[in-house]
Amino acid sequence: MDGKTAIELVGYLGSALVVVTMLMTSVVRLRIINLIGCVIFTCYALVIRSYPTAAMNIFLVCINIYHLVRLSRNRKHYNLIKTVPDDGYVSWLLESSLEDIRVWNPGFSLEERRAETAYLVCCDGNPAGLFLACPAQDGSLEVLLDYATPVYRDTSVGSYLHEQLASEGYKTLVFRGNAPKHEGYMEKVGYRKNERGEYVMKLN
Repeated sequence: MDGKTAIELVGYLGSALVVVTMLMTSVVRLRIINLIGCVIFTCYALVIRSYPTAAMNIFLVCINIYHLVRLSRNRKHYNLIKTVPDDGYVSWLLESSLEDIRVWNPGFSLEERRAETAYLVCCDGNPAGLFLACPAQDGSLEVLLDYATPVYRDTSVGSYLHEQLASEGYKTLVFRGNAPKHEGYMEKVGYRKNERGEYVMKLN
């Protein structure tokens, strides 16, 4: 591979990262990936001496940094609502989000859900998360659904929810479902896989 081809590949990489951000729903992730793409594309533009393109991408880098700083300073304020699985709002949220829920939890079914308790996490009046579970006598919760709506997928919903569950006296969360695309999130918020293939999280 000659130098010219390598430089072009760098340019393609930067462009691809910028385009990929248009498919993202998480604002923080969008800004971070877009920032990386703009930095790469700036380097590419400087190498090929396309100074207007470099200037534009430097400007975009500054915009992304500015918004990331603002996002880091603006803490989200959540509220927790304890309700029941057959609550009208819970049913509406499940039905309207079912396609997205099944992307992360392919085995989830409206007909087969057997949750005994439900928690809604709201942010400024908007639905941010839905948690369905079955309490056990040992103080644990069998998790049937731990869902965050697309705008709030930065683990802050899960962190807030788990703090509130711990304050209510629950000790352990156990997830036995099949959700391979959800494993990364669960590991980030503190779940650990045991020898039986269950995901377990200690709350206190």
